[in-house]
Amino acid sequence: MPAQFSRRLPLALILLAFLLPTLGSARAWPRSDDETPKDAKPAPSDALVTTQHRLELAGQGIEDTAAAGHRQLQDGAGKPTAKMFFMAYTRTGTEARKRPICFTFNGGPGSSSVWLHLGAYGPRRVQLGEQGELPRPPYDFVPNEGSILDATDLVFIDPVTTGFSRMAPGREAKEFHGVQQDIASVGEFIRLYLTRFQRWESPKYVAGESYGTTRAAGLAAHLLDRHGISLNGVILVSAVLNFQTLRSDEGNDLPYLLYFPSYAATAWFHRKLGPTEQALMLPELLKQAEEFALGPYLQALAQGTRLGATELKQVASNMARLTGLDVDYVLRANLRIEPMRFMKELRRQDGKTVGRFDSRYIGQDGDGTGATFEYDPSYAAVQAPYTQVFNQYVRQELKFESDLVYEILTGKVQPWDYGDARNRYLNMAPGLRRTMAQNPHMEVFLASGIYDLATPYFAADYTLDHLSFDPAVRRRMTVSMYEAGHMMYLHRPSLLKLRADTVEFIKRTSAP
Repeated sequence: MPAQFSRRLPLALILLAFLLPTLGSARAWPRSDDETPKDAKPAPSDALVTTQHRLELAGQGIEDTAAAGHRQLQDGAGKPTAKMFFMAYTRTGTEARKRPICFTFNGGPGSSSVWLHLGAYGPRRVQLGEQGELPRPPYDFVPNEGSILDATDLVFIDPVTTGFSRMAPGREAKEFHGVQQDIASVGEFIRLYLTRFQRWESPKYVAGESYGTTRAAGLAAHLLDRHGISLNGVILVSAVLNFQTLRSDEGNDLPYLLYFPSYAATAWFHRKLGPTEQALMLPELLKQAEEFALGPYLQALAQGTRLGATELKQVASNMARLTGLDVDYVLRANLRIEPMRFMKELRRQDGKTVGRFDSRYIGQDGDGTGATFEYDPSYAAVQAPYTQVFNQYVRQELKFESDLVYEILTGKVQPWDYGDARNRYLNMAPGLRRTMAQNPHMEVFLASGIYDLATPYFAADYTLDHLSFDPAVRRRMTVSMYEAGHMMYLHRPSLLKLRADTVEFIKRTSAP
């Protein structure tokens, strides 16, 4: 087994759905008469390139038309604002107008759609090890047995400034780099896509990962309110809807509770627990950690300085027992363990660190005394493979050429405008609840990784548990857990489970 892992994992998973239209061979994106003269030759960067492909999936041959190119957005005066890059896959030999279609994107903010595209749902994926291990370069792509192209057409969207998407000359970053601005531009792209490719009759889905789930929840409301577009489903992979569940602060102890079960799982995986806890099956350990977090731990944090010395030591002892940390360290931290510090502390004595996106991965810092790690080993394992493979794949297989840098994960979107949430925690959950009330047929699918220390599963569960107290609404939410991390699809067993869970969700929610 490679050095990144100390033991094998079971399986896990979920994820997404998407789609697209039927197109011909390589040609320019169709334009309306008021956009450009009929005899005008489109610029190369505006070309929509289409190619034909075949994928063996679930025992059947899936033929599709892939399209890669830009769509120009305009303001109310008809002036260009941005060119958004997308890659779409439409199954051929079917009635496209009736096929489900899923619009997919990743998070950041500042991330391209490459992770869900070449990791989870697209017809090709980056070839990693069975457990998601980093292979020796150069890297390659292979047919994706986890693709959901048999169930839905797919459209992968790069928000403005990510991927190959760019603002038009003369436009300002503040028009796109913010919560509502981002939702508006992606929403306009979706409206245009449905119109140009005559997909208004299709069952519709949005799927996002990480901050992409924040966008997805906002889009569900925006599409309905602004464009009258009702979704069949919203797919949330490694979700964050309420930022209060992730960002601890003086007066906000909630994240300490919600990260705790993932700390316990991480310690169990790295065999840092005592004999009794280490002998437990993972589900039983998680149950104990969750009950402790919402019981004695919650009560202790709520008391603040009123907590007595005896109870303080007892809570610290139980925290150490379930997380593998030293009890003195827990006491010095006042029972409040920051995620970045946990990643450094758990294996400090071994000279190792654990990953943030996926705590199964281990790294090694030059400084063994630091408070946090020098790099995230779980991101280091995917950054180069996904960057290099995408740049090969988009040119070799999709035949799209550009000299632009494909911004995989960029900080160029900063500063990000949080709008009304500038002085409070951004929370998209209330808007999602209202949309579900307005559209009683829309359902939500949540996929969470147990070893995710970026958006822990218990925080996502907490958010959905407080979304609505109407049992009928809660029944329209499906939750799946995977024994992997933030990008659960890196773990092959989880990839296959994610495919099965997502396909079942789409088939059930798109049925007449």
